[in-house]
Formats: sequence, C-alpha cells, structure tokens
Amino acid sequence: MPIAEDERAILEVLDALVGQAAVQQELGHVGSRLEQRLEADQSSLLAWEPVDLSLYGGPVPDGILSSWVFVLRAKTNSGAERHPNSIQRVMSFRGSADLQTQVGEQPRETWTSNHLVSQPTAPLEDRWLSIPCGAWHQGVMGVENWVVVSFHTVLAQDLIEERPASKRGETLQRTYIPRGDS
Repeated sequence: MPIAEDERAILEVLDALVGQAAVQQELGHVGSRLEQRLEADQSSLLAWEPVDLSLYGGPVPDGILSSWVFVLRAKTNSGAERHPNSIQRVMSFRGSADLQTQVGEQPRETWTSNHLVSQPTAPLEDRWLSIPCGAWHQGVMGVENWVVVSFHTVLAQDLIEERPASKRGETLQRTYIPRGDS
C-alpha cells in the first residue's frame, strides 16, 4: 500500500534516526536483552522495553512522544491488539514477519497482510508500517523472533493496549508500564 507523502516524510526522518550506527548498536543490545527475557519466560509471546528518545541524538518528528523495542516470539501469532490513544509507527529491526492490520470495532477473520523485512536496502514501505489510532494489528511470525522498533504519539506510561475480551464487543485494556512506574 502506498504511503501518503506527509507520512512518508515522518517515516524517512525516523528511518534516518534509527539508521545511525550508534543507535543501531544500542537497539541491537536492547533487542538481545529482550530475547533473553523471552527465552527465560516460555509462556510470553512478546517482550518490550521503552527507549528514551534521547538515544536518537536528534529531534524526532512532532507528535512522537515515546519509542519502544518489542521482540515477538518465533512461530507465533501475537494476537489482535490496538492502541486507542496512539498512532504507531513500527520498523522491522531484526527478522521479518507479517504485521496484519484491520480497522473496525472488533477484529474479524480477514486481515490485511503487511510483510515487513529488516534489510536496510529494502524500500521504506517494506520495512516500516504506520498503524492509525485504534486500528487492530497482530504479528504473525516466521521461524525466528522478530525485533521491531516502535514509535508512539503518547508517552510510554500512557500507551494503552486493547485486546478483544471473551464477551463479543468488549475489550480489555492495560498499559505496558504499570501506573506509578516509569
């Protein structure tokens, strides 16, 4: 799917920031640490950690208030989730997967596939995806863990994750950082 010109400009700035050698090295360390956490807890499908925006060494685009590294377990489906209070811009950092999306009140069986890869020479739209506020998404992983770098339009402690509840039409909400921690 083509990227709108204004969104492409944001992704290009983020891509340049993430592409710096020192940033790549630090994000790689974070990803490795999170993979160790996943290895230690076989029941978890993913592990995450916020990253201070100062790591990027320059101004981030207006509206970007937090950055994260997520590691999603190989050979799994992360399950449907959405962020009702944030636009998410996500980059495939190590590995590859299908980051499926859809818009609507409840996730349905049919998803739009977005196969993302981590090769720096691949086109921007093959490495990055912008997920609108409230859009459902799920990662379908291949044979290796998938490390992604994510940027959000809310502070780390305010990022809300919603997942479908067992009762149709309802959702369960949580924050990635428990209230009171930072």
